[in-house]
Formats: sequence, structure tokens, C-alpha cells
Amino acid sequence: MTRQTPPRYKLALLNWVGAYAVITLILQVLGPSMISWPLPLRTLLLSALMAPAMTWLVVPSLTRLFRGWLTSAPRRRETERPLAL
Repeated sequence: MTRQTPPRYKLALLNWVGAYAVITLILQVLGPSMISWPLPLRTLLLSALMAPAMTWLVVPSLTRLFRGWLTSAPRRRETERPLAL
């Protein structure tokens, strides 16, 4: 049995959705207290929190949740016919 690798565009979309959610959550919770910090320090904290959250929480959860979509084969159009050999 071979394992089907999801298309890169689906993985990229899933990562983007996860990153957006994590960044939004972090900024909602910590943003007001970090407003006076220099940008490099805010970015450092954001990335230090985001990387582990994405690696161990968000991406595994999204991968399980969207497993069917990630591994589904593209649908053929009804006008397309299988190749005859």
C-alpha cells in the first residue's frame, strides 16, 4: 500500500490557515501588552510562540480534520473520458 502525498497547494493552504489563526490569537491575547515593545522583540516572541504551536498542535489537528480533503483525488469533469488503451 502506497501512501498518497497531498498536493503542495493543499498543504500550503492548510499551513496558511493555521498560521493566520495562531497569529490572530497571539496578537489578541498579547498584542495590547506588547504595543510599546520594539518590532524585532514583538516578532521574536510571536515567532517563538507560533513555531511550536504550529508544529505540535495546529498542523497535526488540521491534518487530521482535513485528512479526506488532503488525500482526495481531483475529480474528473464529466466531459473527460478515461484513456483507452
